[in-house]
Amino acid sequence: MNKNHYVAIMAGGIGSRFWPMSRTDYPKQFLDILNTGRTLIQATFDRFSQFIPRENIYVVTSEAYKEIVAEQLPELKTDNVLCEPSRKNTAPCIAYIAYKLNELNPNASLICAPADHIITDAEGFEKICMEALHFTSHIKALITLGIKPTNPNTGYGYIQYEPFAVSENVFKVKTFTEKPDRELARAFVASGDFLWNAGIFVWQVKTLLKAFEELMPEMHEVFDGEKANFNTPEEGEAIDRIYPQCVNISIDYGIMEKADNVYVIPSSFGWSDLGTWASAYENLPKDYLENAVAGNNVVVIDATRNMVHAPNQKLVVLQGLDNFIVVDTEDVLLICKMDKEQNIKDYVTEIKRNKGDRFL
Repeated sequence: MNKNHYVAIMAGGIGSRFWPMSRTDYPKQFLDILNTGRTLIQATFDRFSQFIPRENIYVVTSEAYKEIVAEQLPELKTDNVLCEPSRKNTAPCIAYIAYKLNELNPNASLICAPADHIITDAEGFEKICMEALHFTSHIKALITLGIKPTNPNTGYGYIQYEPFAVSENVFKVKTFTEKPDRELARAFVASGDFLWNAGIFVWQVKTLLKAFEELMPEMHEVFDGEKANFNTPEEGEAIDRIYPQCVNISIDYGIMEKADNVYVIPSSFGWSDLGTWASAYENLPKDYLENAVAGNNVVVIDATRNMVHAPNQKLVVLQGLDNFIVVDTEDVLLICKMDKEQNIKDYVTEIKRNKGDRFL
C-alpha cells in the first residue's frame, strides 16, 4: 500500500429520503439497510481498507455523529474523525480534509467518497481507484468516477465526456447536468456518451488546493489562513472559526463544473447511491412475487413488487398491496406508493411542521 494515498469518507448527511429508518440523530450511513450484517459506513471502510493504509482513512462527519463513528469504526484513530460544526455541503467538507492533509503530507493523493453508497464489485472498484490515483500522480487532474448507466434514471446527475481517451480509460469531461427529466435522461443514455455522476472524486491534494485558490478564492482564503492550526490541538477552534465564513455549496458546483482539468473514468462496479427506498428495493433479493423483504417475520400474502422493511422481532402481515414501500419502526409506520417515494422528503417537512422533531 502507498503511504501517500488517503481516503476521506464523507458521512455528515441526514438521509431524509430513507425516513423513517434514517433519523436526524442516527442517519442511514450508520444503518444496515440491506441486512448484510455491516452498516453502510462500515462496508465503505472495509472496501477502502483493502488498498488504502488504515491510518490514512479519514471520516468527515457532523459533531453530532462523532460517537457513532467511534462505536462503528473502532479501528479508526480518534484523530482521523473530523467533525464539522455545521452542514455546508461537500465543498467545505472536502476543503477541510484537503488543507489538513496538505500540512501533513504535501505529496498526498486523496479519494473522497460518500459513506452510504453500495458497491458490489469491490475488486473492480479498487482497480478503477488505482487507475485514477496513478493518472493523477503524473497529470494535474481532477477525476470523477462515472457510472455506465443501465437505465434513464432521473435521480442522478449526468456527466458527458469526450469520445477519445487521453489515457487508458480516462476521458476529458465536457459537461455536467443535474438530475434531468425522463425525456432528457433517455436521450443521454441513448447517445452513449453520458455517465451517472457517482460523487466519488480522486485528485492530488496540491492540484485540488490550486483549484480552490483559483475558483473558490474566498473559501481558499479562510482555510489557508488557518493552516498553521491543522494537526495541532487548536484545529477544532480553527474549524469553528472557518465554517461560519464558508458558503453552503457542493464541490460539483464550486469546482468540478468550472475547472478545465476535469476527467472521468467510465466505470461498472455494481454501484448504487442507495438514495431512496426504490434503490434499496433494487439491491435486495426478491421473492417469487418480486417483493423485497428485510425483516425475519414478514408474511406476504397476495402482494407484489413491494419494498418491506420491519424489525426482526415484529410480525408484519401484508396482503393485497402492489408496488408499495412499507417501513415499520418502533414509533413510525410508513406506507407509500413506490412511484411517490421522491416525495418522502416533502412528507418529512410536513411532519416537522405539524408534529415537531419528535419523529424525525
